[in-house]
Amino acid sequence: MTDALLPPGSIALVLGTRPEIIKLAEVARLLGSAARVIYTGQHYDERLGPRFFHELGLPAAHVVLTVGGAPRAQQIGGAVVAVDRHFAEQPPLAVIVQGDTNATVAGALAANARDVPLVHVEAGLRSHDRAMPEEHNRIIVDHLADLCCAPTDTARDNLAREGISGERVVVTGNTVVEALLRLVPPQSRRRDLVRRRGLVPDAFVLSTFHRPENVDDPERLADVLHQLASLTLPVVLPLHPRTAARLRDFGLGSMLDALRVTDPMSYGDFLGLASECAFMVSDSGGVQEEASVLRRPVIVVRNSTERPEVLGTFARLVPPGPGIAELAASWTADLGALHERLGALASPYGDGSASTRCVAATHELLSRR
Repeated sequence: MTDALLPPGSIALVLGTRPEIIKLAEVARLLGSAARVIYTGQHYDERLGPRFFHELGLPAAHVVLTVGGAPRAQQIGGAVVAVDRHFAEQPPLAVIVQGDTNATVAGALAANARDVPLVHVEAGLRSHDRAMPEEHNRIIVDHLADLCCAPTDTARDNLAREGISGERVVVTGNTVVEALLRLVPPQSRRRDLVRRRGLVPDAFVLSTFHRPENVDDPERLADVLHQLASLTLPVVLPLHPRTAARLRDFGLGSMLDALRVTDPMSYGDFLGLASECAFMVSDSGGVQEEASVLRRPVIVVRNSTERPEVLGTFARLVPPGPGIAELAASWTADLGALHERLGALASPYGDGSASTRCVAATHELLSRR
């Protein structure tokens, strides 16, 4: 079955956050008129959600919900009810979800309730850390999915250990690669981005923080900010709305004074700075993947990661505390050699054809059904 033979709007893509927009953009583009995008509004801030449709060259979502800002259970429950109602009115041939967000779970549950084939892009990631809500989300969706698009052999093996194998699993690579390659600016523009911010290439740090484990605890958040402020290189910090809200709640706003704080950036600008930075410090899962494609090192400030493929090469896992500044000092002292070593490595996330493989596997699933 080809895209030309699929009825318009027959493949529902349920998503709700900036990373999902980025990672499903090429899938939607390949599906063409067959794609029906349902945006749950989990990221309800315009700077993190809807504007990325435009940046990635996608039309506005066909269906827009407003579940953002509610607690996790309410987000999932409200989105399931709304998506199920939509599926009852306009049944899709298949549903595609990505990653491990509340929107991902909602789309998966709604598809399962309507007996619609479910495709999970970026399946099989495991942190083995039950304190992470995302770990529960991704496990639920993998076990509901009719097709699991695993980004790496490691992810495929995780699925096999849980009894998910055979025709239900295909190794595709990670769809972030093609999104990044499409939007990363050329070097001339990257250097201009750096200069306009009063920075020097390879002589600044790019940082992001938003995970509850780091920003919902005032002591931990203060510790992270203290570590960033102690670095010898200037630190650029695009401030996530969640982090900004917690800083206000905890009265920690003055701790930003030593950092170069910005509003959330466009994806292209972020990639431009990430390409030219000395290294990154972040708790983001996506940044770990992007670092491997851009061949820049990242200090991952978390207790665990679901992306072990980059540990020991592009990423180092460090819990909040003095280890952040210690590792940063070590990297800064020998930065040229570090960049040269990483520049010779290939990303474990594929060659930029993951979306094509995901769409082809979806066609195969529909043919079997």
